[in-house]
Amino acid sequence: MKEPLELRISKAIWRSTADDWLRLLSSDVIIVGAGPSGLTAANYLAKSGCKTLVLERRLSFGGGIGGGGMLLHKIVVDDEAIPILKDFKIGYEYLSEYDLYVLDSSELMAKLAANAIDSGAKVITGMTVEDLIVREKPFKVEGVVVQWSAVLLSGLHVDPLFIYSKAVVDATGHDAEVIRIVERKNPEVGIKVLGERSAYAEVSESKVVEMTGKVVEGLYVCGMAVAALRHIYRMGPIFSSMLLSGRKVAEEVLKDLGAYKMTNLKNA
Repeated sequence: MKEPLELRISKAIWRSTADDWLRLLSSDVIIVGAGPSGLTAANYLAKSGCKTLVLERRLSFGGGIGGGGMLLHKIVVDDEAIPILKDFKIGYEYLSEYDLYVLDSSELMAKLAANAIDSGAKVITGMTVEDLIVREKPFKVEGVVVQWSAVLLSGLHVDPLFIYSKAVVDATGHDAEVIRIVERKNPEVGIKVLGERSAYAEVSESKVVEMTGKVVEGLYVCGMAVAALRHIYRMGPIFSSMLLSGRKVAEEVLKDLGAYKMTNLKNA
């Protein structure tokens, strides 16, 4: 005789969740933020064989995509982002009079997430990174300290738990939340988050991609968190640099993880 349905529902959720977490508590890469750059990075990293975990403090993904341009449901990219759109099978329309490509914000959100998940990344929402696991001499980031976002909103004191990783990527957008943890709690490292500058789209689009990459050992930055860290101009609802920054940070992490794996093989 089967157990009551209510009991089977709860057991199924607990069992599957526990199995997931036992596997994910040691990941290759943790990406903090399920916005455009974070999801793009997740797709390329997972597709390359990295155990990739994306943590998002909200109960939805997409970051700033959903608002489009002032709540209009369109955003734009330039021609540099077209190869990524093709990788993700995202539709677009070229407007020759503006030399820009227009796409639906909802399609971009959905397909970035779907491709990342289909490539093997795990996306978990409602979870906040409140601290980092670090080592010193030399300073290195080796994972994150997490808490359910709902617990933090409640004001309850509940101790967090730890997730280990070889690399952490700050894809938290304008606030650069992960890098600010280093700035606040580890001042001896010398990181200063200066905040983004006013709008200058042409410059910001190139500079964000150019300055994407490693911040300290084990910690990387992409997307608008780059602008916040490096005091770069903002660009508004053009998302080329967000996608390109996500791809670039994935390339940087893969390069370093390759070196990490080679070192471990030599020391084995």
